[in-house]
Amino acid sequence: MHRRQFLGLAALAAGGAGAMRLTDLDQVSRDLGRGPVMPSVFIGHGSPMNAIQDNAFTRSLARLGRRLDRPKAVLVVSAHWLTPGRTMVALSPAPETIHDFGGFPDELFQVRYPAPGAPEAARKAAAAVTSVQVHEDHEMGLDHGAWSVLKHIWPAADVPVFQMSLNWGMTPAEHHALSHQLKALRNDGILVLGSGNVVHNLGRLNWSDPSAPPFDWAQEFDAFVGERLAAGDHQALVDYTSLGAVARLAHPTNDHYLPLLYTLGTAGFDEPLTELHSGLEMGSISMRSFMLGPG
Repeated sequence: MHRRQFLGLAALAAGGAGAMRLTDLDQVSRDLGRGPVMPSVFIGHGSPMNAIQDNAFTRSLARLGRRLDRPKAVLVVSAHWLTPGRTMVALSPAPETIHDFGGFPDELFQVRYPAPGAPEAARKAAAAVTSVQVHEDHEMGLDHGAWSVLKHIWPAADVPVFQMSLNWGMTPAEHHALSHQLKALRNDGILVLGSGNVVHNLGRLNWSDPSAPPFDWAQEFDAFVGERLAAGDHQALVDYTSLGAVARLAHPTNDHYLPLLYTLGTAGFDEPLTELHSGLEMGSISMRSFMLGPG
C-alpha cells in the first residue's frame, strides 16, 4: 500500500476533517485489487431469441450495463446448468458459447460471446463454500442463460465470466444457505447474477396468441415475488412452495426459480432493491428482473 493510501484510510477511520470521500475509498479499494462492491442481480432471461432481438427487455439489460461499475468478474448461476448430486464451478479460461436449445433460426446459432473465463475467481468461489464440496469443471462454457443476457449488458464480451452449477439434489433452503457463503465475493468486485425466470411453465405457453393476458396463477405468483422482494421478506421466497397449487403451476420444476435464491442469498434483506424489468410473456413466463445492493 502506498503511504498516501495508508494515511487516507487512517483519516477515514479517525473521522476527522481530513477524512477521505467515499469515492476516494473506492479508488483505494480498486488500487488494492479488491474492486468496487458489486450488487447481486437476477435476470428473467426468457426466450433465447432475446439474444438477437431489440425489445424493452434487452434495452433494460443495456441500461444495466451502462449504470454498473465494471466488475472484476461475473459469477452466473443459470437455470441451464444442472448437476445432479454435486455442485460444480467452471474454470475454463476461454469458455465456449453453448447453444443448448433447438428449433430456433440459424442466426441464433451463429452467435458467439467470447468473454474470457475467470479461473482465479472461480477457485475463490469454490473455496468460500464450506457446506458442500464444490467440484472443478474445466470444460463447461457459457450456457444460454448466461450469454444471451451478458451479450446485452457487456456487448464487448470483455468482462470475465464463470458459472456455478445448480445441484439438482438440494432443497431450496439448502441452495439459499449455500449462496450465503458466496456473499463476500461481492466485496472483491465479483458480481453475482442469477439467471432464470420468476414464473416458468413451458407446458402452458400460449403459442397461438403470445399477446394474450397472462394466466391468473402466473400473475399471482409474479406479484407474490414482487411484493416479498419489496418487503425484504426473503424467507417467504425461500418457502415459496407454501403457495401450494399456484407455486406448482408457476414452477412444475424449480430449475428456473433456484437462481433467484442465489441473488437473495448473496444480498442482505435490507439492501436497496432496483427493479430492472417486469412483465409476463406468452401467458406463463415472467421477465421480472431486479438488482439488490449498490449500482
